[in-house]
Amino acid sequence: MIFPEVVCVLGIGRNYRDHAAELGNDAPERPMVFAKAPFRVTGEDDPIVLPACCETEQVDYEGELAVLLGRDAKNVLAEDALSYVAAYAAANDITARWWQKHGSGGQFVRGKSFDSFCPIGPWKSVDHVSDPQALRIVTTLNGEVVQDAPTANMIFSVRDIIAHLTRDTTLPAGTVLLTGTPSGVGAGKKPPRFLRGGDVVEVSIEGVGTLCNPVRDQPSASSMSS
Repeated sequence: MIFPEVVCVLGIGRNYRDHAAELGNDAPERPMVFAKAPFRVTGEDDPIVLPACCETEQVDYEGELAVLLGRDAKNVLAEDALSYVAAYAAANDITARWWQKHGSGGQFVRGKSFDSFCPIGPWKSVDHVSDPQALRIVTTLNGEVVQDAPTANMIFSVRDIIAHLTRDTTLPAGTVLLTGTPSGVGAGKKPPRFLRGGDVVEVSIEGVGTLCNPVRDQPSASSMSS
Protein backbone atom coordinates (compact mmCIF):
# COMPACT_ATOMS: atom_id res chain seq x y z
CA MET A 1 0.00 0.00 0.00
CA ILE A 2 1.29 3.49 -0.89
CA PHE A 3 0.76 6.00 1.91
CA PRO A 4 0.38 9.76 1.33
CA GLU A 5 3.30 12.09 1.94
CA VAL A 6 3.34 13.70 5.38
CA VAL A 7 2.09 17.30 5.04
CA CYS A 8 1.14 18.20 8.62
CA VAL A 9 1.97 16.94 12.11
CA LEU A 10 -0.32 17.67 15.06
CA GLY A 11 0.35 16.42 18.56
CA ILE A 12 -1.89 15.91 21.57
CA GLY A 13 -0.28 16.86 24.88
CA ARG A 14 -0.93 15.25 28.26
CA ASN A 15 -3.22 12.59 26.79
CA TYR A 16 -2.34 10.08 29.52
CA ARG A 17 -3.26 11.02 33.09
CA ASP A 18 -0.14 9.44 34.55
CA HIS A 19 2.09 11.47 32.23
CA ALA A 20 0.34 14.72 33.14
CA ALA A 21 0.75 13.85 36.82
CA GLU A 22 4.45 12.95 36.59
CA LEU A 23 5.23 16.47 35.34
CA GLY A 24 2.96 18.13 37.91
CA ASN A 25 0.16 19.01 35.49
CA ASP A 26 -3.58 18.50 35.62
CA ALA A 27 -5.21 16.26 33.06
CA PRO A 28 -6.77 18.39 30.31
CA GLU A 29 -10.52 18.74 29.89
CA ARG A 30 -10.12 19.11 26.11
CA PRO A 31 -7.40 17.86 23.77
CA MET A 32 -4.23 19.95 24.14
CA VAL A 33 -3.12 20.52 20.55
CA PHE A 34 0.27 21.61 19.26
CA ALA A 35 2.02 21.57 15.90
CA LYS A 36 5.30 19.90 15.04
CA ALA A 37 7.20 20.85 11.90
CA PRO A 38 6.45 18.18 9.24
CA PHE A 39 9.86 18.64 7.61
CA ARG A 40 11.45 17.25 10.80
CA VAL A 41 9.94 13.80 10.21
CA THR A 42 12.64 11.13 9.96
CA GLY A 43 12.51 7.35 9.92
CA GLU A 44 13.80 4.13 11.38
CA ASP A 45 17.50 4.11 12.31
CA ASP A 46 17.90 7.84 11.58
CA PRO A 47 19.85 9.59 14.35
CA ILE A 48 18.29 11.91 16.91
CA VAL A 49 20.72 14.83 16.93
CA LEU A 50 21.07 16.83 20.15
CA PRO A 51 20.96 20.58 19.29
CA ALA A 52 24.02 22.62 20.17
CA CYS A 53 21.74 25.32 21.62
CA CYS A 54 20.54 22.87 24.27
CA GLU A 55 23.35 23.86 26.59
CA THR A 56 22.07 21.70 29.45
CA GLU A 57 20.68 18.16 29.32
CA GLN A 58 17.03 18.60 28.34
CA VAL A 59 16.24 16.55 25.23
CA ASP A 60 13.59 13.98 26.09
CA TYR A 61 11.94 10.95 24.49
CA GLU A 62 8.17 10.46 24.20
CA GLY A 63 7.00 7.15 22.76
CA GLU A 64 3.64 7.51 21.02
CA LEU A 65 1.17 6.01 18.57
CA ALA A 66 1.15 7.94 15.28
CA VAL A 67 -1.95 8.05 13.07
CA LEU A 68 -1.81 8.87 9.34
CA LEU A 69 -4.91 10.22 7.62
CA GLY A 70 -5.42 8.76 4.18
CA ARG A 71 -7.99 11.26 2.90
CA ASP A 72 -9.13 14.80 3.59
CA ALA A 73 -11.22 15.02 6.75
CA LYS A 74 -13.65 17.72 7.91
CA ASN A 75 -16.47 17.62 10.47
CA VAL A 76 -15.90 13.91 11.00
CA LEU A 77 -18.16 12.10 13.46
CA ALA A 78 -16.34 10.05 16.08
CA GLU A 79 -18.10 6.89 14.94
CA ASP A 80 -16.77 7.40 11.40
CA ALA A 81 -13.29 8.65 12.33
CA LEU A 82 -11.29 5.46 11.83
CA SER A 83 -12.44 5.23 8.21
CA TYR A 84 -10.19 8.23 7.50
CA VAL A 85 -7.07 6.51 8.85
CA ALA A 86 -4.64 4.94 6.38
CA ALA A 87 -1.96 3.66 8.74
CA TYR A 88 -0.45 3.60 12.21
CA ALA A 89 3.18 3.74 13.34
CA ALA A 90 5.40 4.04 16.37
CA ALA A 91 6.66 7.59 16.88
CA ASN A 92 9.03 9.45 19.18
CA ASP A 93 7.93 13.01 19.93
CA ILE A 94 11.41 14.27 20.81
CA THR A 95 11.24 17.40 22.97
CA ALA A 96 13.78 19.93 24.24
CA ARG A 97 12.20 20.77 27.61
CA TRP A 98 13.67 24.24 28.21
CA TRP A 99 12.72 25.34 24.71
CA GLN A 100 9.26 23.83 25.16
CA LYS A 101 8.59 25.71 28.40
CA HIS A 102 10.63 28.90 28.18
CA GLY A 103 12.24 29.35 24.76
CA SER A 104 9.18 30.33 22.73
CA GLY A 105 6.74 32.24 24.93
CA GLY A 106 5.12 29.10 26.28
CA GLN A 107 4.39 27.61 22.85
CA PHE A 108 5.47 23.99 22.31
CA VAL A 109 6.37 24.04 18.62
CA ARG A 110 9.94 25.37 18.95
CA GLY A 111 11.03 22.82 21.51
CA LYS A 112 9.54 20.01 19.43
CA SER A 113 10.76 21.00 15.97
CA PHE A 114 14.55 20.91 15.97
CA ASP A 115 16.16 18.88 13.19
CA SER A 116 15.58 15.11 13.63
CA PHE A 117 12.95 15.61 16.36
CA CYS A 118 10.15 13.54 14.78
CA PRO A 119 11.19 9.95 14.00
CA ILE A 120 8.25 7.81 12.85
CA GLY A 121 7.96 4.31 11.44
CA PRO A 122 7.41 1.78 10.13
CA TRP A 123 3.90 2.53 8.88
CA LYS A 124 1.43 -0.32 9.26
CA SER A 125 -1.77 -0.37 7.20
CA VAL A 126 -5.07 -0.17 9.08
CA ASP A 127 -5.80 -3.62 7.68
CA HIS A 128 -3.42 -4.97 10.34
CA VAL A 129 -4.73 -2.91 13.28
CA SER A 130 -8.31 -3.63 14.31
CA ASP A 131 -8.47 -1.29 17.30
CA PRO A 132 -5.99 1.55 18.02
CA GLN A 133 -7.13 1.58 21.66
CA ALA A 134 -6.11 -2.06 22.14
CA LEU A 135 -2.35 -1.65 21.64
CA ARG A 136 0.59 -1.37 23.99
CA ILE A 137 3.42 1.18 23.84
CA VAL A 138 6.82 0.15 25.21
CA THR A 139 9.78 2.53 25.09
CA THR A 140 13.29 1.39 25.97
CA LEU A 141 16.41 3.45 26.57
CA ASN A 142 19.60 1.46 26.03
CA GLY A 143 17.54 -1.71 26.47
CA GLU A 144 15.87 -0.63 29.74
CA VAL A 145 12.09 -0.28 29.70
CA VAL A 146 11.18 3.31 30.57
CA GLN A 147 7.58 3.46 29.30
CA ASP A 148 5.00 0.68 29.20
CA ALA A 149 1.29 1.43 28.85
CA PRO A 150 -1.84 0.42 26.93
CA THR A 151 -3.33 2.87 24.45
CA ALA A 152 -6.63 2.24 26.22
CA ASN A 153 -5.31 4.68 28.85
CA MET A 154 -5.56 7.64 26.49
CA ILE A 155 -7.85 10.36 27.83
CA PHE A 156 -8.99 11.17 24.29
CA SER A 157 -9.19 8.21 21.92
CA VAL A 158 -8.06 8.26 18.31
CA ARG A 159 -11.72 8.63 17.29
CA ASP A 160 -12.20 11.56 19.67
CA ILE A 161 -9.03 13.29 18.49
CA ILE A 162 -10.00 13.12 14.82
CA ALA A 163 -13.54 14.35 15.53
CA HIS A 164 -12.23 17.23 17.64
CA LEU A 165 -9.53 18.40 15.23
CA THR A 166 -11.79 18.33 12.16
CA ARG A 167 -14.56 20.54 13.54
CA ASP A 168 -14.95 23.19 10.84
CA THR A 169 -11.35 22.45 9.86
CA THR A 170 -10.03 20.37 6.96
CA LEU A 171 -7.16 18.05 7.80
CA PRO A 172 -5.65 16.99 4.46
CA ALA A 173 -4.57 13.51 3.52
CA GLY A 174 -1.04 13.10 4.84
CA THR A 175 -1.79 14.64 8.23
CA VAL A 176 -0.05 12.79 11.06
CA LEU A 177 -1.55 12.83 14.54
CA LEU A 178 0.71 12.10 17.50
CA THR A 179 -1.66 10.82 20.16
CA GLY A 180 0.28 11.49 23.37
CA THR A 181 2.84 9.74 25.53
CA PRO A 182 2.39 7.75 28.75
CA SER A 183 4.40 8.25 31.92
CA GLY A 184 8.08 7.42 32.12
CA VAL A 185 9.62 10.32 30.21
CA GLY A 186 13.07 11.47 31.25
CA ALA A 187 11.82 14.76 32.74
CA GLY A 188 9.60 12.81 35.12
CA LYS A 189 12.34 10.65 36.58
CA LYS A 190 14.11 11.41 39.86
CA PRO A 191 16.70 12.55 39.01
CA PRO A 192 15.74 13.43 35.44
CA ARG A 193 17.35 11.31 32.72
CA PHE A 194 17.60 13.14 29.42
CA LEU A 195 19.07 11.83 26.16
CA ARG A 196 22.83 11.75 25.65
CA GLY A 197 25.04 11.02 22.69
CA GLY A 198 25.48 7.26 22.33
CA ASP A 199 22.02 6.36 23.65
CA VAL A 200 19.63 4.18 21.66
CA VAL A 201 15.86 4.67 21.97
CA GLU A 202 13.28 2.13 20.82
CA VAL A 203 9.52 2.61 20.69
CA SER A 204 7.59 -0.62 20.15
CA ILE A 205 3.85 -0.93 19.60
CA GLU A 206 2.46 -4.43 19.43
CA GLY A 207 0.93 -5.21 16.07
CA VAL A 208 2.41 -2.03 14.57
CA GLY A 209 6.20 -2.24 14.78
CA THR A 210 9.38 -1.00 16.42
CA LEU A 211 11.08 2.33 15.84
CA CYS A 212 14.78 2.40 16.77
CA ASN A 213 16.95 5.53 16.70
CA PRO A 214 20.49 6.24 17.93
CA VAL A 215 21.24 9.53 19.67
CA ARG A 216 24.11 11.70 18.43
CA ASP A 217 25.72 14.88 19.67
CA GLN A 218 25.69 17.83 17.28
CA PRO A 219 28.96 17.85 15.31
CA SER A 220 31.16 20.82 16.18
CA ALA A 221 31.70 23.53 13.59
CA SER A 222 35.38 22.51 13.29
CA SER A 223 34.55 18.87 12.58
CA MET A 224 31.98 19.83 9.94
CA SER A 225 34.48 22.04 8.10
CA SER A 226 37.36 19.57 8.19
